[in-house]
Amino acid sequence: MAKPDFDEVIDRVGTRCSKWDDMQAGYGVAPKEDGLAMWVADMDFRPPTAVQKAVEAAAAHGVYGYPGTNEPYLNAIKWWMANRHGWEIDTSWVLTCAGLVNGVGMAVDAFTQPGEGVIVMSPVYHAFGRVVRAAGRDLIELPLNVVDGIYRMDWSAWESMLTGKEKLMILCSPHNPGGRVWSDAELREVADICQRHNLILVSDDIHCDLVMPGHKHRIIANVVPEITSRLVMLTAATKTFNIAGAHIGNAIIPDQTLRNQFKGALMARGVSVGMLGMDMVAAAYSPEGADWVDALVEYLNENRRIFDEGINAIPGVKSMPLQATYLAWVDFSGTGMSPAEFTARVEKTARIAANHGATFGKGGDTYLRFNLATPRSRVNEAVRRLQDAFADLQ
Repeated sequence: MAKPDFDEVIDRVGTRCSKWDDMQAGYGVAPKEDGLAMWVADMDFRPPTAVQKAVEAAAAHGVYGYPGTNEPYLNAIKWWMANRHGWEIDTSWVLTCAGLVNGVGMAVDAFTQPGEGVIVMSPVYHAFGRVVRAAGRDLIELPLNVVDGIYRMDWSAWESMLTGKEKLMILCSPHNPGGRVWSDAELREVADICQRHNLILVSDDIHCDLVMPGHKHRIIANVVPEITSRLVMLTAATKTFNIAGAHIGNAIIPDQTLRNQFKGALMARGVSVGMLGMDMVAAAYSPEGADWVDALVEYLNENRRIFDEGINAIPGVKSMPLQATYLAWVDFSGTGMSPAEFTARVEKTARIAANHGATFGKGGDTYLRFNLATPRSRVNEAVRRLQDAFADLQ
């Protein structure tokens, strides 16, 4: 496989791309006036050649009827989980949803009733709260603690916050936006709480392939096999290979009773996915795709090093050490500025669109989230602009 050119700057403006075409409306940062899009969690890179070839082959055939067998797609998922994560699954465990936000919504619908509680650990991926609240469920936010610069669970404090109406827990693993890779001990704690409180566990592992050197993602089913009787595992190729527009994800559910409940929710809402999405996943979850991901992580890790080194040189600003994902979680609390003030400097002075921390729930107010999955020239430019925007603190 030829080495991917992640340094290539690809112009995405005007391609109906949310990350670049919607940032002016959302953040007042104009892409055509040298604005930098560092918010939406997709990458500014092309996927592996195998994925592009799969799309081109479908286009060359020219007939786009209803898809039939999904065996190549299912076998590719099985191969990827075994070879990249050491998790042996059966293809019968896999149900397909229209992306993982849809998967979370289906789980909330399948396993809870209006008014019941759904647990998250905040701050956390903002779509969880949006889906839970829209479904009429009660969002229970358990606040993560910052210890030695990274997020830690605090079950000794959290236990007293549970009311008994909770039916489901959503685990973000690795954690978004904090970039934590949870340890075996932490995953055992999660499993213990779910078993003692009779909770269904939805583990969103969409970033499981994007883990920095020196860290290793753990599949909770491997760490605590007995959790599989209450586990809904959400995975996807979309984040790993930058094919989020395919809107396809996997709910891997070992327990047949839970699987039937989830399947019923999918069927009741007529959820199905397109042929092209399955073709793209089958091509991505391959030896070529594995080599591409290895090269990608190496590139992202250097982007992370450059960004953290530059940002942490600004007095009062601290980037949380990134163990996984390509999303830097930056705390501005040490500047003494209000969120409105430091955000204005980032958007108006540095001309960078970054996610506002408050949207991730409790504990996020003093943070911004920056997407580092972009050519290195842009990361270097972002660092330069941010240092200039806060130059008076030097």
